[in-house]
Amino acid sequence: MKIKKTEYKATRIGFGEGLRDIAKQNTNIIGIGADISSSVSMNIFADEFPDKFFSFGIAEQNIVAVAAGLSLGGKIPFFSTYGVFAALRATDQIRISLCYNNLHVIIGGAHAGISVGADGATHQALEDIAIMRALPNMTVLSPCDANQTYNAVFAAVEQINSPIYLRFGREPMPNFTHKNLEFKIGKGQVFNEGTDLTIIATGHMVWEALEAAKELQKQKISVKVINIHTIKPIDKELLIESAKQTGAVVTAEEHQIIGGLGAAVAEVLSQNYPVPIEFVGVNDRFGESGNPDELMIKYGLKATNIISACKTVLLRKK
Repeated sequence: MKIKKTEYKATRIGFGEGLRDIAKQNTNIIGIGADISSSVSMNIFADEFPDKFFSFGIAEQNIVAVAAGLSLGGKIPFFSTYGVFAALRATDQIRISLCYNNLHVIIGGAHAGISVGADGATHQALEDIAIMRALPNMTVLSPCDANQTYNAVFAAVEQINSPIYLRFGREPMPNFTHKNLEFKIGKGQVFNEGTDLTIIATGHMVWEALEAAKELQKQKISVKVINIHTIKPIDKELLIESAKQTGAVVTAEEHQIIGGLGAAVAEVLSQNYPVPIEFVGVNDRFGESGNPDELMIKYGLKATNIISACKTVLLRKK
């Protein structure tokens, strides 16, 4: 994939703009906020469609129940709040009201990962992928930049008719994909070709993976980089094909290693084509308050950490 000139844009803005624009095409879209609508960029939708936006305050469980009712009535509800509240505080209601009934409700899990920064451990969603992907009927999306988040909103409405958890972040990050890049739920994307090993990344870590691949190329190490924007259903075919091609894998995610992208990849490869795997992510610990980039460094979520994991996995490669 050809990377366009880098700009910086928060993925939450891509979510808000996508929601506004899909609502121009689909009159069944309804927006629901949870007291922090501006923080998660739902204000972009609310300003355009004030009669289709409802703020319930800090009442996530109630919001899920209302969203379920709206879906049963033929609407397509979007609700968004911080991922820790959307995925963890309302898990019971999501499981029974949405997943058990297989309803088309899109959950925007905002402020995901350690890069939320100063909000600290209570607001840094590091377990949401693990929880949401364990729920039957739930689709889990984790786009890599603002443009892809915009496209993920459209895909969530047009390509699927079941519950969706769409994960995105707070801070401005490199916005490097083209807006016309196809987003197909369940299909990963090869962003860089290589033969020595494969880096499989999601969300903000895709950019770090590309930076790592660029540096490794200077060291004569050929790296394939795959963007997994759909954690569930994961692209098993692409993962197995890449493992067969390169014989070693590194996963990278801004999430706990336990239960996240790395676990999903390991599940697929252990059953189909086992190869050495190294995991880059948060290692079974809570976050803390701090500058977003400094936290990414402290928790080992930068290109340098991916490079180190790549060299380790190459030593294990047969």
